[in-house]
Amino acid sequence: MIKKTMCAIAAVAVLAACEVVPVQTEAQGNTVQAKPSAPTLTQSQAARSFARVVQTVEPVAERECRVRTSGVNCDFNIIIDDRPNQPSNAFQTLDKKGRPVVVFTLPLIRDARNADELAFVLGHETAHHIAGHIERQQQNAVAGAVIFAGLATLTGGDANAVRSAQKLGAQVGARTYSKDFELEADALGTIITAKAGYNPIRGAEFFTRIPDPGDKFLGTHPPNAARIKVVRQTAAGL
Repeated sequence: MIKKTMCAIAAVAVLAACEVVPVQTEAQGNTVQAKPSAPTLTQSQAARSFARVVQTVEPVAERECRVRTSGVNCDFNIIIDDRPNQPSNAFQTLDKKGRPVVVFTLPLIRDARNADELAFVLGHETAHHIAGHIERQQQNAVAGAVIFAGLATLTGGDANAVRSAQKLGAQVGARTYSKDFELEADALGTIITAKAGYNPIRGAEFFTRIPDPGDKFLGTHPPNAARIKVVRQTAAGL
């Protein structure tokens, strides 16, 4: 029973960890006032811009990873999700061997107005790995699952109630510090973007065009205005 319980908790934790870093979020709360949009890049322009960004940002991110961590796989694999009907999104995850993977969907690449925005998104996603956010989120998810399961047991819950409590606890635990993780990734992403020769403030204008999640309780992302503020403060300190 204990073995099955921990396997269930781990599965929920891994699933939650994969959700730590989406750029696109559901609309919630007030929105940041958008600036006039520049024309979108053509498909060929977007492809060339993305290729150049990967060539320049990836080595910088890997160097920052090696400097800031110990015993961590810093060999990033940047890939494109070209499946049809995917939303504008980017996220960081790990493959089966523990190699960090950053995934961009085609709509996000096409939505970028310039190379600075692509560079900032890439810097942000690589920063999640450097800061160890997946591992930290998994730990939070497991802790939440154990606590909620314990409470369900103490109140006389049956096996089904305990399993439901585990799942809920894992979800709550995984979301507890997710906003802080996003702001940490924004700050470190700003540094990576700047060191790669791009303008992080211009890159962060991406936030003026995506739905604002607002300051939602247990939301996964902080308000866009807070994220832009962190980018500007970090850039000012460089």
